[in-house]
Amino acid sequence: MRVVIDTNVIVSGLLSPHGPPGEIVRMVASGSLEVCYDARILSEYAGVLPRPKFRLDRVEAQHLLEKVERHGWVVSATPLAKRLPDRNDEKFLEVALAGGAEYLVTGNLKHYPPAKRQSVRVVSPAEFLALYRERQ
Repeated sequence: MRVVIDTNVIVSGLLSPHGPPGEIVRMVASGSLEVCYDARILSEYAGVLPRPKFRLDRVEAQHLLEKVERHGWVVSATPLAKRLPDRNDEKFLEVALAGGAEYLVTGNLKHYPPAKRQSVRVVSPAEFLALYRERQ
């Protein structure tokens, strides 16, 4: 299943491995999900995960980044026609559109107003897991 995962889900999953974001991170690490990304997303992951305030295991975070880069789906995205409230989130929607992702998984649904999502299904981590389980 091809998805785009917002950085907040990756951080939450590494901080708390027992909740829905943690389960999604495990799915990424195991290769169960094909993560769409571009250089901007990979750069954001690499810049955010080592921040001292998160106190994440650097080796674990690096392994996850390597897994995304090696087994993910790199795409070349084009700018959105309609701006999002937070321009920093636009790259995730652009990549979802360009990569044909089934879902964009985020902890910040309000940053992706329904009228601006185009054809992308933007879901919370818990909603994504419920949808994933329904398919299985």
